[in-house]
Amino acid sequence: MSGLHWLKSSFSDAGGNNCIEVAALEGEDVAIRESESPECIVTTDRATLRALVLGLKTSKVGLG
Repeated sequence: MSGLHWLKSSFSDAGGNNCIEVAALEGEDVAIRESESPECIVTTDRATLRALVLGLKTSKVGLG
């Protein structure tokens, strides 16, 4: 998956090594990777990613 334009989370640290990156794929699909392991890429569709993000935002479980 070379040549993708990766967007970093606005919550990434100043060093840029503690963040999630997302890239648009063909159609409605997106690729997701963690900056410390850029070779490990997960793909999903936008609706599923949106549901995950909304679920994390409304969750009472802390992520950090």
